[in-house]
Amino acid sequence: MAGVQTAVALREQGFTGPVTLIGAEPHQPYDRPPLSKAILLGKAEGSAFEVDFEALAIELRLGCEVLGVRSDAHELDTEAGAFPYDVLVIASGAEPITLPGTEGVPGVHLLRTLDDAARLRPVIAQQHDMVVVGAGWIGAEFATAAREAGCAVTVVEAADRPLAGALPAEVAAPMTDWYAEYGTELITHARVAAIEPGRVILADGRELAAGAVVVGIGARPATGWLAGSGIALGPDGAITADEHLRTSLPDVYAVGDCASFPSGRYGRRLLVHHWDNALQGPRTVAANVIASGLGQPPQVYDPVPYFWSEQFGRFVQYAGHHSAADTMVWRGDPAGAAWTVLWLREGSLVALLAVGRARDLMQGRKLILSGARLDPDLAADPSVPLKAAAVA
Repeated sequence: MAGVQTAVALREQGFTGPVTLIGAEPHQPYDRPPLSKAILLGKAEGSAFEVDFEALAIELRLGCEVLGVRSDAHELDTEAGAFPYDVLVIASGAEPITLPGTEGVPGVHLLRTLDDAARLRPVIAQQHDMVVVGAGWIGAEFATAAREAGCAVTVVEAADRPLAGALPAEVAAPMTDWYAEYGTELITHARVAAIEPGRVILADGRELAAGAVVVGIGARPATGWLAGSGIALGPDGAITADEHLRTSLPDVYAVGDCASFPSGRYGRRLLVHHWDNALQGPRTVAANVIASGLGQPPQVYDPVPYFWSEQFGRFVQYAGHHSAADTMVWRGDPAGAAWTVLWLREGSLVALLAVGRARDLMQGRKLILSGARLDPDLAADPSVPLKAAAVA
């Protein structure tokens, strides 16, 4: 997503030089969200971007893995040999974290690529008993798709609740009930000791029948290939881009899941592994590549992060970053079908989670962008439009 959007944005913003898009996968560049939905369920064959690369004079080099960067020579090392660059944009994304000891075990799957989805689709179609390791966003989305296909699904989570790393306990608590409502068994406080063909063995000795296992325990920036390049990485493995999405090396930018950036809005460095960041960031990168060539000042990238998830018959949306908030406000009953949680800092809205309340999300995102202060009492009333709770 980030690589394609950068190439397209360069052309849209008037860049006339050669643009080459290099990727390790052999497929036409594709969108990832359908992998856990339509493609997995056999409702779509693919999700290739509707981009006329030839008309845009964007050269595609597919099935070509990049092995390293030699900045002194302004060259990439690839499987096909050295490749020179004037400006390099790294959009290598993230790679799923594997469960130790499961490499090569039959029936263990990840869900990140088109090939992953292709391998899983017939497994789901055969309605195998499925065990999902990890009750995060991808685990919930896969469990939803598998249940829709008629599979029996058990989700195993090491923490005490779903989304333990993403949301506060009181916000994630209502989501626990969604699993049972959808006919999915959720086992928390459960660590996997081993996976063998046909079964998952938990640390407490319990055994779960498993025709197939899907591991969804997170992802890390795909930056291992940058070792020795001189490009600075953070402790999380992400490229530490600056506010203009430039790396520590000249003429090298980074965007999307592989890069963190400093947010002036939130006063900290953010690593955002979501689709919208891979859409918005490339526009800034393209503008700054062009500005650099013209000797013009660069643009600052400081978005309001946004993502969505479709799970257990619900549409969940999140905008902002809530870790520095000092006040939490509920809109609606979390036991119901539609509700929103707001996070405020010194009275200003900094983040919100909306379940089935798309209007709250749309209005809230604009309020975050503007730094609006809210009246907490008005904001807590779900019958009051969120924008009407803004304090003039």
